[in-house]
Amino acid sequence: MYRLLFLLWASFFSAQSYRFVYEYKMKPDAAKKDSVITDYMNLDTDGKKSYFQNGVKYERDSIYNADKSYPALLKSRQYDRNLNYTVEKDYAQKTINFYDKYKTVSIITSDNEAPKWKIVNDFKKINSMNCQKAVADYKGRKWEAWFSKDFPVSDGPYKFTGLPGLIVAVKDSENDHVFDLVQIKKISTVTFFIPKNNKQMTHTEYRKLIKNYTFTSADDIAGMNVDSKAGVIGLELKDGYVTKLDYNELKKSGKQMDALIAKKLRMTNNPIEKD
Repeated sequence: MYRLLFLLWASFFSAQSYRFVYEYKMKPDAAKKDSVITDYMNLDTDGKKSYFQNGVKYERDSIYNADKSYPALLKSRQYDRNLNYTVEKDYAQKTINFYDKYKTVSIITSDNEAPKWKIVNDFKKINSMNCQKAVADYKGRKWEAWFSKDFPVSDGPYKFTGLPGLIVAVKDSENDHVFDLVQIKKISTVTFFIPKNNKQMTHTEYRKLIKNYTFTSADDIAGMNVDSKAGVIGLELKDGYVTKLDYNELKKSGKQMDALIAKKLRMTNNPIEKD
């Protein structure tokens, strides 16, 4: 399958758009390294730009942009709140933009510092793809990547770029963040959903904002849908995130409801970028 896709890629790269799907395993809590979240992220590219975002988030954004239906979002699949971001790479300009939302504020951080890779004479096949190893110290972590020249695009998951081929697998030395390519397919076009008005800040300022995040119903909830028969409460937050929580559990929490919701919607204290 991968060889066939390579031939398609080589033949139609200039005219086609592709989606690379990565399995992403993350440990959101630095104090609980046995707690692992597994999700799937899309890297969509047209050969000029790429957009990296959660697969379910992309589906939800597509649904909402089609009919602006909040109930439809409640029926859709769930994804972890820490994966609410989008990374945009411009190949010609060599720019990397990171988009997220904090409460009602849309945020953009620009970071053009790609990892400084050291390519190693170590080779292996991953799902029949010829791969070579590279290592780098990047944003406070030590990274190991395997890239393939079978796919002539210098790109990969998250902000990882700068290698002479597609990054097929990349992980940090503590296995806190692990990305593995699991699917490749052609798509008709690259579609992205990024707010027009964004507040520019540094990534350090952004991380400080997330670190100091506190949840209160009054400040954070935009809408609520209670289905007592199904035992579910649907929440729409002001940052656009939609989720379903257990009705009976929240009802029993009483005055501790905000604390319980905050715990379930926790923001990671173990980010990809330590620095």
